[in-house]
Amino acid sequence: MQLDKTYISSDIGQILPLSEESFEVEYKSASGGFPKSFWETFSAFANSDGGVIILGVREKQGRFIADGLTEEQATAYQKKFWDDAHNKSCVSVPLLMEQDVAKGQLANGEYLLSFRIPRASYDMRPVYLTPNPLGHTYKRRHEGDYLCNDDEVRQMFADANSLKYPADARILRGFTMEDIDLATLHNYRRAYNNKHEGHPWTEVSDEKFLENIGAYRRDRQTSTKGFTVAGMLMFGKNASITDPECCPYYFVDYRERLSVDPQIRWTNRIYPDGNWEGNLYQFFTRVLPQLQQALPVPFKLDENLTRVDTTTAHSALREALANTIIHCAYTVMGNITIDRFSDRIVMSNPGTMLISVQEFMEGNHSVCRNPNLQKMFVLIGVGEKAGSGADIMLKGWKDNGWQQPTVKEVFQPDRVEITLFLDTKEESTQEGADASQKSVEKSVEKSVEKILKAISDKPQITVKELTEIVGLSRRGVEKNIKKLQEQGVLRRVGPDKGGHWEIIKK
Repeated sequence: MQLDKTYISSDIGQILPLSEESFEVEYKSASGGFPKSFWETFSAFANSDGGVIILGVREKQGRFIADGLTEEQATAYQKKFWDDAHNKSCVSVPLLMEQDVAKGQLANGEYLLSFRIPRASYDMRPVYLTPNPLGHTYKRRHEGDYLCNDDEVRQMFADANSLKYPADARILRGFTMEDIDLATLHNYRRAYNNKHEGHPWTEVSDEKFLENIGAYRRDRQTSTKGFTVAGMLMFGKNASITDPECCPYYFVDYRERLSVDPQIRWTNRIYPDGNWEGNLYQFFTRVLPQLQQALPVPFKLDENLTRVDTTTAHSALREALANTIIHCAYTVMGNITIDRFSDRIVMSNPGTMLISVQEFMEGNHSVCRNPNLQKMFVLIGVGEKAGSGADIMLKGWKDNGWQQPTVKEVFQPDRVEITLFLDTKEESTQEGADASQKSVEKSVEKSVEKILKAISDKPQITVKELTEIVGLSRRGVEKNIKKLQEQGVLRRVGPDKGGHWEIIKK
């Protein structure tokens, strides 16, 4: 039930703590006693973005009418709240302080009672009713309170313990170096070596390097050792990542939606299609160049991911992509999706935020669900560890005069969604189509340039190797090669195996 500002401002607003417009307000009738649904809404607000419950108001034909509570009734309800709030058979945590509960008198002498419920911190969630959290934990949606399923509750418990027992630090049973994609690892090491020239880690073995960065570890208490979830997500083969022991629901998906033709679903797509190992590092290095094409300012990364002629917009884009990967809940069903439209980029990942949206946008708040993944990105100069990610994102968009990015949580299933708006100007349908077509043509042109350069450097290069360098699927690379052959630019000399490519003209 949304806030009726006319009703509030005329009387109640002078008495009760309702100054923050972001808070949702729930009115409850209390003429027949302390409402039974109070604690369900309490749990829902605490596990979502907070809100205010006002006792003593009922709705009638779309209008809110005071119940006519006496001072004695309001005082009795106030006492009952505090008694129940400290009773774990009623609710898991009291949460409120004295200043959060207010008793107010209206001009006509009737009383109301308000409860200002904050969003519970991640380490206090879930806030649940009765001693059993399963089946007694609620979240808030605009339609009202809804009961969380068991997986949602378990994820909240996992998030509550994320600092002490990070999910990405879990040691996997039975995994070996055979599960690591060495090409990915060596690409990462080149980026690391370029960033840390002369560092002792640049000279150690692959096994030791993986241990140094948190991809492999030993539990000193149990003497168990092995690859971590973070290590497998970052460098593993797709089949190993999706093994039931690791992250069976894992899936990453980049989709370009630049065509105005309804028959064309995607103008480009990057996902684990069997032609590349769909780990996080490969996904990041493939998707970032595609997203960069959306920005109107010159920028590129060299082969070691070093910034060349960087801008605040590119830093913001890189930060947003890293943030989506680092804060994802990989143990729940769902997948990372990156959707690029002509006027915006939408990044989405499973899970909820460990801090509120307001705290994130304010900056200087940093609680990471996957600290080991975060460390791996930070080591190559990607991602922020000091809680300034939102600041970088906002600055990059502000500098270009674009609409401020938005961050929101959605529930059932739980997801976090970042939207980066590229242009606030209105365009005609034809202008939009022309812009989309130009963007597609530019993307194709850059892919062709990469293919020709790679072939020039190594005429014996395979299609699989080209997919790694260009960042397209096998089908996309083969399509471009076929076009180059038809144009007389490229030809194949010798058989598929053992032959080589020859560039006729550029």
